[in-house]
Amino acid sequence: MNDLSYLFQKAELIPAIVQEKGTGEVLMLAYMNAESLSRTLETGYTWFWSRSRQELWNKGATSGHFQRVISITADCDADTLLVVVEQTGPACHTGAHSCFFKPIYRKD
Repeated sequence: MNDLSYLFQKAELIPAIVQEKGTGEVLMLAYMNAESLSRTLETGYTWFWSRSRQELWNKGATSGHFQRVISITADCDADTLLVVVEQTGPACHTGAHSCFFKPIYRKD
């Protein structure tokens, strides 16, 4: 596997935008560190770093709503990841399909 340490030169945690493969919908935003990225690549399922609990977590381990990774792409600055997944069940801990469901502003 390639050395991906360059992704964490600016910070120990980087944002990971999770997008659904079939619909293109943004499901959630979480944070990855080097270890969670490594586990994601090893298992093919998303692992993140919980900033509140200060521990690694495998998305779906508790809920059964796993995210099978299709692709991971770094942005142009190599400080954000786009993780395309096949989502099982809702992605949000509230039970919503996506974590992005609270409208703030929309101009039609």
